[in-house]
This record gives sequence, structure tokens and C-alpha cells, in this order.
Amino acid sequence: MASSIGSRAAVVGVGKSRFARDTGKTTVTQLADALRAALDDSGLTHRDIDALYVNGGGDFDRTAEQLGLAVTSANQYWLHGRMSASTLTSAALAVASGMAGYVACVYAIDISERGGGYGGGRSHGWEEFREGGGAHGEMACYGLTHPGSGAAMAWQKYKHRYGATDEQLAHVAVTTRAHAQLNPEAMMRTPMTVADYLASRLVIEPLRLFDFALVNDGAVCIIVSSAERARDCRKPPVYLAGMQGLHAGREEFVFGAPGLGVVQQTVGGADVRRQRVYEMAGVAHDDIDLFYCLDSFSPLVIFALEEFGFCAPGEGAAWVAAGNAARGGRMPVNTHGGHLSEGMLGSWSHHVEAVRQLRHECGERQVENARVAQFAMGQGASIIYSNERA
Repeated sequence: MASSIGSRAAVVGVGKSRFARDTGKTTVTQLADALRAALDDSGLTHRDIDALYVNGGGDFDRTAEQLGLAVTSANQYWLHGRMSASTLTSAALAVASGMAGYVACVYAIDISERGGGYGGGRSHGWEEFREGGGAHGEMACYGLTHPGSGAAMAWQKYKHRYGATDEQLAHVAVTTRAHAQLNPEAMMRTPMTVADYLASRLVIEPLRLFDFALVNDGAVCIIVSSAERARDCRKPPVYLAGMQGLHAGREEFVFGAPGLGVVQQTVGGADVRRQRVYEMAGVAHDDIDLFYCLDSFSPLVIFALEEFGFCAPGEGAAWVAAGNAARGGRMPVNTHGGHLSEGMLGSWSHHVEAVRQLRHECGERQVENARVAQFAMGQGASIIYSNERA
């Protein structure tokens, strides 16, 4: 598997629009800003892009037209942040197979004023009324109308099962805020302490204000090419060394490890299905220098660390509270500030930060000698990036 797929694709360009609350720009103009930045980063032009993968924004055909692209391959993915790794994995498979040369993967979100907030407004407000409930545990008949409901229940169940505390959870928000203070692009750079966290208001008990992703507008573009084409681009390539997709079934829940969801009945913990990405990349857990994970709600960081075997079940909260996720710790997590302090971009900014860290472009927040980074989320999707080709 490693010889056939791993490291055959690389990220050659990344770009983001400006984070803001209510920019006044449409998703198309935000995407144009992100695409322009990614093209400049890679040294490519619009004419080089022959595939467009859209995860959030408009329809792929109108988006291509409005961005001035003429592509021979297009794909469209659900808006949710869990789809970022799947989108990039599909792009990697396309360039590795020769189906595409340069794939522009784009994401845009407009939720600050007109969209009504994450989990509400035009994009998500109907999910809790679907048959069987929404994808995040929303069930309107029980009053669960926001994605945070599922995360809150999972954390409450985790606390009951393992004896974890809200003081331990506070360190997720406090650590990522400290990272954001070194990121000039971050929206929230005011210092935060555990006491500040505990003093913040409850939103969906037991989760507090600082446990929730920021509400903002923004867009991102990541350009993927084959490893061979990547050598001709402006910046050093960052290889997709290992990849695996989303898992689904009655044991899976996007906002909690198995056993922490609404109907899931099994006990959580890493299993062999979470290890395939390491096999493809040819690395072990100790080789991972940086860890990035979906953090729309702070407990998700703890769940992902446990699901991928960095901590035993029930030990993730104490692991973060001990400083392991901070810069200078065992494995820094979400070094840009993540959704909690940098801004909400459906986990796409996590991939951008991983690439920039492995290209050693992050200035004051750069992690020394970073070589391998992993993006992962509790539902199984993961990419391992490396600045060296296997």
C-alpha cells in the first residue's frame, strides 16, 4: 500500500482569505482571495488547474465559472468539517492515477451574520429535523437543535465514565489560545487562563463559551499535485504520506469516541482500523511531531488523541492538562489556534498550518525540526504529511 499510493501526491500551494466576522464578501469573492493566494504560493496560474474539488461554498460548476477555471474533473463534498481529509484524499488519488494534474480543493463559509452561526442559519438549520436526526446528534424532538448538543453529551458521558474534570478540559482551550497568540492571522489572541475558562458562561452544559468554535467568515484553497509535478512548483512539496477515510456505522459518532455517542454502545479506544494510516505512511506514533484535529468543540481534541492511540481511553484529558499538547510539549496540537482561537474553516486551516509548519514558514510559532504532521478526527479520517518523500 505504501509503495502504490503513499507519498505519490503532494500539497504544492496553500492560501486563505482573511478571517473576520461578517466580511461583507460573498463566498465567491472569499474563494477568489484564497485561490489567488494558493496560486501565488505554488507559482501556478489559473490555466494550470485542471480539477476542482469543492467542500463548502457554491456548486462546483458555478464556482469554476466564477473563479475563471476550466477544469476537466470536478467533485463536490458535504459542507461539514469532517470532509476535509476525504476531499484531499480524493485529490491525492486523482493526481496519483493521472486523472488530474493540479487539483484546487476549496472551502468557504459565511456564517457570521447572514448565516446564523455554526449549526444554524441557511446551511445547517434543518438537520435536526431529518429522519433519525442530524449528523452531529441533533434531534429536535428532544430539544437537541445544535451540533454542540452531541459534543456536550459525549463530554458528560466521558466525565462520568473516566472521572475527568472541566478543569482538565479547560487546558484544550487555554493551550490553543496560547498558540493563537503567536499567529498573526488568528481572531482571538487575548491571553486566557484556566480561571478565565471556568468563569465563562455555560452554553450547553457542561460546555462553556470557550469550548465552541468561533463564528466567522473565510475561505481556503489547497492545491494538490503528483509528487513529480510538485518538484516544478515554487515551494518545497509536502507529501501526503498516509491517508484513510471516514468510518461510519452504529459504533461511530462524529463528536465522540465509540461508546460516547447518543446510540453507540461500545467502549471507546484505539483499534486496528485507526492504525492503517501509519502503515501507509511507514511511520509510528513516536514519529508524529505535530497533531491537528477537528476542534469545533474542545472535547473533540481529547477524543481524537485517544482514538488514534496517543492516549489510553480515559487518559486524554489528563494528557492535555499535563502540557503535552503545548509548544514544547510531547506533541503540539493545533499550533495555529484551531477553530477555538484562530477561526472556523471546517478544519481546512488545520491542513494549511500542517503544510506551513513542515515547510518551516511559521515564524515565532514554528516547531523546531518538524518533519511529520498528522491530521485526524475521532470518526477515523486522517492524513499524515511529511516533508520528505518515502
